[in-house]
Amino acid sequence: MKKICLVTTSPLIVNFFLLPFLASLGRAYRVSLAVNSDEDTPLAEGHGAEVIPLPIRRKISPWSDLRALALMVRLFRERRFDAIHSFSPKAGLLATVAGRIAGVPVRIHTYTGQVWMTRSGIMRSLLAAADWMIARSATHLLADSPSQLRILLEFGIVGSPEKCRVLGSGSLSGVDPARFRPDSLARAAVRAELAIAPDATVFLFLGRLKREKGVFDLAQAFASLAPAHPAAVLLLVGPDEERVRPEIEFICRAHAGQLRFAGYTRSPERYIAAADTLCLPSYREGFGAVIIEAAAAGVPAIGSRIYGITDAIVEGETGLLHAPADANELAEKMNALIGNPALRERLGARARQRAVDEFNQQRLTQALLDFYREALGDCQT
Repeated sequence: MKKICLVTTSPLIVNFFLLPFLASLGRAYRVSLAVNSDEDTPLAEGHGAEVIPLPIRRKISPWSDLRALALMVRLFRERRFDAIHSFSPKAGLLATVAGRIAGVPVRIHTYTGQVWMTRSGIMRSLLAAADWMIARSATHLLADSPSQLRILLEFGIVGSPEKCRVLGSGSLSGVDPARFRPDSLARAAVRAELAIAPDATVFLFLGRLKREKGVFDLAQAFASLAPAHPAAVLLLVGPDEERVRPEIEFICRAHAGQLRFAGYTRSPERYIAAADTLCLPSYREGFGAVIIEAAAAGVPAIGSRIYGITDAIVEGETGLLHAPADANELAEKMNALIGNPALRERLGARARQRAVDEFNQQRLTQALLDFYREALGDCQT
């Protein structure tokens, strides 16, 4: 049985995106999971893969990065993996370079968003160069959305479309319609837990609370519409990685009673079921997986008009789009939905149909297995 090692920087990436793949991969390959375990977020259990702790930091740290690179080279040489597959920029750079040095025959990286797109100056150049180096060190490349692939080609990160592909219609792992679905019981339970009225209109942000996710824009937009809609609630769910909660609370200080926060959760489907509209005003996204998770639950989304998100939302059909970093236009879109339940219902119904038809998790998992068989020259059925 051939051996595959998945490499990433954070248990969050495993818990949110890789778990659906691991069980299926484990039936066809011997799967190892190299991940940084020195984080507050615990790694979910039950995935069946061998876990190999590696000190891969997400932030740039030259000495730590060199140490991680050396550890990877030694690991790859000792284990003689048939393939490695990296997720996240730092893991991709270190794993593909280490794999090349160690002679791993198949080196795969999945691009999930370009950090350099929101930077400027020397940092933009350095981060773009890292993505370029990944492309040259990998033997196979994936992008999790068609628009992201266009960006990679346009900026010369990937040299040719033949080397990089998108599986299915896009996304990293698809969505499980049995897990993410309309759920009136969960809706009532979460609202009771958070003291949200049954008839309140809930705008949900679900993800890491970071500036580049547009959370300050969302707070400003909500603060502008809250006076006219005292029953509206802004619910933010996810780890506060940049300690942004105090600034959000300050922006919405006149309407503090309409704010709700919940930290990291392993049950995002409960909070999605409790929401009326998902908001993702991000400045960069590879795809925006939370959008199709909400869609599968019949919840429409408002997102920024950027690569990745434009693949997840069909404007006017499954949700609404606004200019990135434009809190005023975001507020306009929120206002358009807050007083129009019929529009929310129409968008949500179409969003669910599209999520189930195009982004079903089983479809994405099978596409990945087919890709591995092709990459590894494995003709087993």
